[in-house]
Amino acid sequence: MEFSREAARTMLLATQGLGSSPGRPAKKEDVLGAVRRMGVLQIDSISVVARSPYLVLWSRLGSYDPVWLDELLAEGALFEYWSHAACFIPIEDYGLYRRRMIVGSEKTRAWISAHPEEIGHVMARVRENGPVRSAEFGRTDGKAGGWWEWKPEKRALEHLYTAGELMISRRDPNFHRVYDLRECVLEHALPNWEDGLAPTPEEVRRTLALKAVRALGVAVARWVPDYFRTPKRGISGLLEGLAGEGELLRARIEGWDEPAYVHPDNAALAENVVSGGLEPSRTTLLSPFDPVVWDRARASELFGFEYRIEVYTPAVRRRYGYYSLPILHRGALVGRLDAKAHRKQGLFEVKALHLEPGVSVDEDLVFGLAGAFRDCAAWHGTPEVLVNRSDPPDLAGPLRAAIEDAAGLPPLRQERVR
Repeated sequence: MEFSREAARTMLLATQGLGSSPGRPAKKEDVLGAVRRMGVLQIDSISVVARSPYLVLWSRLGSYDPVWLDELLAEGALFEYWSHAACFIPIEDYGLYRRRMIVGSEKTRAWISAHPEEIGHVMARVRENGPVRSAEFGRTDGKAGGWWEWKPEKRALEHLYTAGELMISRRDPNFHRVYDLRECVLEHALPNWEDGLAPTPEEVRRTLALKAVRALGVAVARWVPDYFRTPKRGISGLLEGLAGEGELLRARIEGWDEPAYVHPDNAALAENVVSGGLEPSRTTLLSPFDPVVWDRARASELFGFEYRIEVYTPAVRRRYGYYSLPILHRGALVGRLDAKAHRKQGLFEVKALHLEPGVSVDEDLVFGLAGAFRDCAAWHGTPEVLVNRSDPPDLAGPLRAAIEDAAGLPPLRQERVR
């Protein structure tokens, strides 16, 4: 089958759960279902709006209780480990990552070998006292601390976590990791687990390639390794081999010579998309770490959207703001939003809204944006929306009016258009 560029975008959004609105209030099991659909949910602690994993779920589910994600981790339905980055992962995929833990990284093995005293101290503390946070270890090395100056116990905790000897049993109210022994976490999550069940490295690579193609809807080879951060070398041959075995379906994307692939689980969806039977209707905000945009090259190739996060860019050099959120509207990435949730004041501040060049301002876009802003603000518990400026400037007035028209919600503060 052959996909147009637009159909390939539609396919990605549909498999990611972003094609249309949910249609009903979210339930706790929908959170787990969304993570399973994506394969992983990337973790990031920046909370200028909502922390990324919670925002990624909101983009798909609409209003939901964020505590459900915390509970799923504590209950063992999810676990944390390194995948695309630090991620929440469905517990049924533990074996894939246990193999990674067993093989280990050279850096982790070297550090553990070189620091037996710190490792012994931390492991003894957890065995004797149970789950522990890094903050419970006092600083004893005389250093001031900071992001790049972890105390020895923090380094030990992280290397033991990477090696799989410790796992994250839950997150505390401040989103800090709580570490516990692997066997204690798995006792109720996977009570019958033993390392002999872990697949081989080759089985892991095959399985993650299949999962990546399924999550991407339709994929060319160069998009696949980034999804779960697997090796790039040999990926074309691996996918072609899987297609030869019937594990993948061959496809093409208009304008590209290289082969593309579809997972058999998505065959019926693909036929519907290619025949024009599915049209994206969702308008929502995306996290900078959403699977749709976390591969910046893929976002550029597929959506024509050049995106980078500017949190590490000096303020005077930022173009779009500290933590700009991509805006999805009817299958296209039409702009980005620099926003901040002022929770104590109940205020959702739109510092700046930037549309992409060539995006037309029409009634459908205005009402789609207004609804997305209102919904996101209400979910945050910041129902008052303040719009500071927009590019183009003439978008702010109609947007303000559309937000004010929302029934039963407080009036919008007067925006400042520059």
